Amino acid sequence: MDYIVVYITVPDFETGKKIAKTLVEEKLAACVNITSQINSIYFWQGNIEDDTEHLLIIKTRKDVFEKLENRVKELHPYTVPEIIAMPIVLGSKDYLSWIDETLNR
Repeated sequence: MDYIVVYITVPDFETGKKIAKTLVEEKLAACVNITSQINSIYFWQGNIEDDTEHLLIIKTRKDVFEKLENRVKELHPYTVPEIIAMPIVLGSKDYLSWIDETLNR
């Protein structure tokens, strides 16, 4: 299996919690961490923006990424939400097995 960590920024904690709970309930994520506030500086529609956001850190598998991405786009208030995935190169066998068990239920 190919395991991944997906990063998604959200405008507030409640939006993050709603997305996180949906992804876990629908077996698209085994676990979602929601960070405290972060400051994001980015270029958008000709302007440099400076916003407070929260970051979702999602543990899942590559084979469910497309469904996860589509579901997040349905729930997310941003026009172009950040949805990026990075491979898990190494991990505890027990933890990776837990991801499989959780997503396969």
